[in-house]
Amino acid sequence: MHTWTKNLTGLLNLFLQSHCPLCQRATSQEFCQNCTRQLQNFHHKNPSSLWREPLPVFGWGAYGGSLKRAITVMKYENQPQIARPLGQWLAQAWLLNLPKGYQRPVVVPIPLHATKQKQRKYNQAALIAQSFCQTTGLKLKLNYLVRVRETEAQFGLSAGEREKNLVEAFAVGQEFRHLSDVPVLLVDDIYTTGATARSAVQTLRQRGIVVLGLAAVATAVKDR
Repeated sequence: MHTWTKNLTGLLNLFLQSHCPLCQRATSQEFCQNCTRQLQNFHHKNPSSLWREPLPVFGWGAYGGSLKRAITVMKYENQPQIARPLGQWLAQAWLLNLPKGYQRPVVVPIPLHATKQKQRKYNQAALIAQSFCQTTGLKLKLNYLVRVRETEAQFGLSAGEREKNLVEAFAVGQEFRHLSDVPVLLVDDIYTTGATARSAVQTLRQRGIVVLGLAAVATAVKDR
């Protein structure tokens, strides 16, 4: 009887396991232990090294290797569950490295245009922000910033083309009318040239909204 129970438990555990989206090994978590270790190797020693004006940026890790692949798989291979651990790691680093002059903000993810979100079925930045807020206890506001203009993919564009591509791409949602005195922390998956973040920040600041900065899972700027 004991052997039968043990075998049944083993079968149930096997059934409940999924496959790591990066290596396809069986795992009960979003990533297998091996891939988790590899991802942790990209964690910045000083996540707040880029936290300075004109756009303070807090980055969990360096955009490359397995972290770059994890973000790509999350976005383009229908693996939204990857956002949960990424958002949790970002949140844990945030709580350990709160910036000077910290004010408790509301969290606003960088939005996708409705057309792109319909194609992808989810906004990875919103899922990361949701996980981030579950760990930090901060309030998540999904509709306070909207993408009103569909833009080209930023990949492959020059710095100037990226800036031009994002002119008037965002607008402040109607719900923000009553919270103009509450600082905003933007959340995104990647921070590269900063064109997207700057466009979002400009839109918010034009309405008198204080932007604390941007928290991103990965930054293409080297930690220093």
